[in-house]
Amino acid sequence: MQHDTITPEMVVQRQLDAYNAHDLAGWLATYAQDAVQYQFPDTVLASGIDAIADRAASRFAEPNLHAALKHRTVCGNVVIDSEDVIRTFPEGPGRMAMVAIYQVVEGRIKTASFVFGDKVLD
Repeated sequence: MQHDTITPEMVVQRQLDAYNAHDLAGWLATYAQDAVQYQFPDTVLASGIDAIADRAASRFAEPNLHAALKHRTVCGNVVIDSEDVIRTFPEGPGRMAMVAIYQVVEGRIKTASFVFGDKVLD
């Protein structure tokens, strides 16, 4: 795979497509082995691909899981997505707004920082 022909936006779009297809392996393939996920600004949620996989496994089993892209900004190797996410929370099905800030290095997501909005239950 030639990294210079794959833009950061393409990597993040592949990640979003795999997320919405509930394709955990495809989603993980967009992340670097040593990637880190944060709750913005600096709380580590998962560090390394195995921890990211563990964190995501139950989410990908949710039947209603879906992220609708509202707006995307690309600046160099940083992609910022504003999304409306539908999930099954422990309290029940619902949605929340989310901003995701991805740093893409050598064709993979190196860091992902999330700003979580309030949960709204259905």
